[in-house]
Amino acid sequence: MLEIPEALTIAAQIKETLSGRKIIKAEAAHSPHGFAFYFGDPQGYPALLEGKTISDAHANGGQVEIEAGDARITFHDGTAPRWYKAGSKVPPKHQLYLEFDDGGFIACTVQMYGGMMAFPEGANDNFYYLVGKEMPSPLSAAFDEAYFESIRDQVKPNTSVKALLATEQRIPGFGNGCLQDVLFTAGIHPQAKLSSLSDGQYAKLYESFKGILRAMADGGGRDTEKDLFGSPGGYVTILSSKTMGRLCPACGSTVLRKSYLGGNVYFCPTCQPL
Repeated sequence: MLEIPEALTIAAQIKETLSGRKIIKAEAAHSPHGFAFYFGDPQGYPALLEGKTISDAHANGGQVEIEAGDARITFHDGTAPRWYKAGSKVPPKHQLYLEFDDGGFIACTVQMYGGMMAFPEGANDNFYYLVGKEMPSPLSAAFDEAYFESIRDQVKPNTSVKALLATEQRIPGFGNGCLQDVLFTAGIHPQAKLSSLSDGQYAKLYESFKGILRAMADGGGRDTEKDLFGSPGGYVTILSSKTMGRLCPACGSTVLRKSYLGGNVYFCPTCQPL
């Protein structure tokens, strides 16, 4: 799933690979998918995008936003964009296809759910798109310790740490995937209530949050996800589906998995006591 590290990585790859290239063919909803989401009528994407030249790409929270003339294209959580060189075989199923003037193309596929939105600049009123633009990036200087404390002040004391950080778009682009290593490094259980944390523990959580997220971004995303070229990220996850059942690298206890708040959480019962 696209989260902040992957959005940053893919946006940088698109900017480097596609800047100056013209879209000569655009096709949306080629393979019908009940949970593929578009802006407006996807049949209007060819008229909007064809003939437009890519000028820039950047991350917007956990989304990738591409500038193409007066149009914008965004890839949202759940969408897997892949770049193919000229002459490559087009995947039989795709939910968005963009072909460029050098013969290369991007094909986007959706498994569970995903958004691929194309729209005139300034026209997108999607909540997730707008909140991603309004909130400061966790990797920016504006996202300082005071801001992190202000997030805590927005919720009730019995809110869990996972609910605080990874729900309700309080930190756009930060989700369940990135959460695991942040909490492990801070020594905090995903279900821990905020009221149970001392000021020192919350300060440590902030340090872990900033440090792990930076490491994930600098590593080109997590090894559980793939980049624009289909390669896994270089950040090796400590706790994830890849490490469930293995021994904790810090204490040797078995890493556990539990379903909580709409997704699996991974934790060490010794290092992260509840």
